[in-house]
Amino acid sequence: MVEHILYSFRRCPYAMRARLALSASGIRYEVREVRLSKKPEELIAASSKGTVPVLQRSDGVVIDESLAIMRWALAENDPQGWLERDGPALIDANDTAFKHDLDRYKYPDRHGSDPIAHRDNGLGFLRQLEARLARHEQLCGNAPGLADAAIMPFVRQFAAVDLSWFATLPLSKVKAWLAQHLASETFERIMFRLPPWSPGDVPVIVNGGPS
Repeated sequence: MVEHILYSFRRCPYAMRARLALSASGIRYEVREVRLSKKPEELIAASSKGTVPVLQRSDGVVIDESLAIMRWALAENDPQGWLERDGPALIDANDTAFKHDLDRYKYPDRHGSDPIAHRDNGLGFLRQLEARLARHEQLCGNAPGLADAAIMPFVRQFAAVDLSWFATLPLSKVKAWLAQHLASETFERIMFRLPPWSPGDVPVIVNGGPS
């Protein structure tokens, strides 16, 4: 059987959210962990962007954008109704302004940026999430959805830059929401460690559901 193949990097938030949606869908696939400093030729051949995640479907179609992978997987099978709680405008704010500030807070030397200024800008987005979570248990309702899975990996990364500072923030809803997702079975299932993939390796197959 020809499997869908996902080129991934365990800690990358974009790859993380693609794996979350694939896990929620139950779609069976082969995962190939990528060493970003030495990307395999097979990844470059599949997508000239050379970034993860890249999903090479069993029919040969390549999807090399994380949200597109999420929406494709959930359109195939969405037992938990994640697509009903999408929140495209909120996801766009995460992927543009918040990601911009996150990168410049986390990697100030790389960007020549003022990390505290960008940390404070990012905090504005977290306050928006706090207001939403004061109304509902999750970002777009009372059950987890696509918006939660798409945004959570970036909030996780933001918090991890300075956990002591993050712990002092008066954002009890955001902190509880993040902790809930990090403790979930779905998150645990997608965060197993793998050595970097090489041609000839025994395939690592994820999920036992439809292919």
